[in-house]
Amino acid sequence: MKADRVVVVGAGVGGLSAALSLAAQGLEVLVLERAPAPGGKMREVEIDGVSMDAGPTVFTMRWVFDELLAQAGTRLEDHLSLQRAEVLARHAWDDGARLDLFADVERSADAIGRFAGAEAARGYRAFCARSRQIYDTLEAPFLRGARPTPLSLLTRTGLRGMPALARISPFGSMWKEIGGYFRDPRLQQLFGRYATYCGASPWLAPATLMLVAHVEQQGVWLVEGGMHRVAQMLARLATERGAQVRYGAEVAEIMARGGRAGGVRLASGEQVEAGAVVFNGDVAALGGGLLGPQGARAQPAIARSERSLSALTFNLRAEAKGFALLRHSVFFSSDYAAEFDDILRRDRLPAEPTVYVCAQDRPAHDAPAPAGPERLLCIVNAPPSGDVRNFTPEEIDTCQQRTFERLSRCGLRLDFGAAQMRLTTPHRFEQLFPGTGGALYGQASHGWAASFSRPGSRSRLPGLYLAGGSTHPGPGVPMAALSGRLAAASLMEDRASTPRSRPAATPGGMSMR
Repeated sequence: MKADRVVVVGAGVGGLSAALSLAAQGLEVLVLERAPAPGGKMREVEIDGVSMDAGPTVFTMRWVFDELLAQAGTRLEDHLSLQRAEVLARHAWDDGARLDLFADVERSADAIGRFAGAEAARGYRAFCARSRQIYDTLEAPFLRGARPTPLSLLTRTGLRGMPALARISPFGSMWKEIGGYFRDPRLQQLFGRYATYCGASPWLAPATLMLVAHVEQQGVWLVEGGMHRVAQMLARLATERGAQVRYGAEVAEIMARGGRAGGVRLASGEQVEAGAVVFNGDVAALGGGLLGPQGARAQPAIARSERSLSALTFNLRAEAKGFALLRHSVFFSSDYAAEFDDILRRDRLPAEPTVYVCAQDRPAHDAPAPAGPERLLCIVNAPPSGDVRNFTPEEIDTCQQRTFERLSRCGLRLDFGAAQMRLTTPHRFEQLFPGTGGALYGQASHGWAASFSRPGSRSRLPGLYLAGGSTHPGPGVPMAALSGRLAAASLMEDRASTPRSRPAATPGGMSMR
C-alpha cells in the first residue's frame, strides 16, 4: 500500500486547500475530481463563448487565504488581483426604496438614517458592535477549532471568556434578535438575509449568525476575472508544490484495509491505494452510501429535513436597463415570511422570490453600464428536494416569470434571448453534487446545536478525513478553505502519533498568527 500517499477526493476549495497544505509539507498528494475543471460549487458556465461564475460570488475573510498561501511559501497578491469593495451591496424594494451598505460602518449608518430615521441608525451601530463581539468571541475557539463542542468553547475561553460566550445569544433566533435592533421591516428583511449565506432561514437560524455582518465589514473583495480564478489558483499552486490533479476521475468507493481508509476505487474500476484519504464531497453522499459501505460507516446519514437551502439560478448574458446595478444587488420580496414558508414548509418554489443579482462586469461602486450584454447571475432560494422531484417546466416557468417581474418592479429590465440563459435547478444541483438533494450549504444552520453537529476533520473511519462546506466550520468559500487546512492539520497530527492507534478527536485547532 502507498502509505505515504494521500488521495483527495474532490477539487473544491476545501480539497484544494488540503492538497496545497499537505503538498507544501512534502507529502505525496493525488487529487481526483470527476468534473473537467477545479472548483466544485465554485464553477463556471459558458454562454456565447463567454465564461462566467455560476457559484459563490463573494470573497471575504481574506486572512484565511493569506495564511494558507504563506504556509506554501507565497503571497496571495502574487496570484490574484483583488479590489476591496467600497459598497457591500445595493438593496431594492418594489416601492422604489433603495439602500446601499458600505464597507465603512458610519457611511452605512448615515445611509440607514436617511432611509429609516435616526433610531434605525443607532440600531445599526449597536448591531455592528454586537456582530463584531460575536465574531471576536468565536474566531479562535470555534472557527479555528478542529471539532468544537459547547464544553470545548468553555474550556478554551476560560473563566474570563464566559461572559462573552453568554452574550453571543446561541439560543435566540436570528430574526428575534434583529427585531431588537430594527423596527423597520425592510431592515429586518435585509439583515435577516445574512442567514441565507449559510443556507438557513432567519426564523430558524441562531442569532450567532449575525457574525456574518462583521465578516463583510472586515472586507469584501472583488476578484479580477471572477471567483473561479480562486480555484484555478489553488489547483495551480498545489501542482507546483508537487500534488497531482486528475480531472474526469470519478471516485465510486472509499476502500479500507485493516480498519483504516486505504484508498479509493474509481468508477472506471481503477483502484488507487493510499495511506489516507481526504473527502471533499458533501458528507451527505457518504452517509447515503454513495461511496460504498466504508464511506457510510464513516458518516451518519443526514435527514432531508436537516438540509440547507437549494437554489434556482439563472446565468445570463443580458443588457440591463433602468437600475444602476453594482457587483452585488438584492431585490427583496414583498413577504419574506411567506417566501420561506413556501420553500421550507410547502416544499415549492417561492411565489414571491427575493432575487440576488451578481453583475460580474460591474465594480462595487456606481459606474456606467457595460456596452452590450453583460454577465449576470440571478439566484432565488429553493427547496433542497432535487433527489426526490424535478420541478415541472410549468413550475420553473412560473418562478422564472415572477423572478424577472420582481426585478422589473424594482426598476431593472433585462433584455436577453433564450440562448443567452443557463438555468440550474435543485435537481441539476443534485446531479452535480450527489446525495445533497441540491442543498448547497450542507446541513442547515437551524437551532443552537446545528453548528456543533457538523462533522469535524476526522471521520468515524480512521484515515478518512473530511473537508468542504458541509463540514466544520461551515459553508462559504473561506470556511471551506479553513476546513481543508483543518483536515490537513489533523492528518499531519495523526501521522506523528502512534500509527496503530487512532487519535481521539479532541478539541483543538490552528494557532493564531
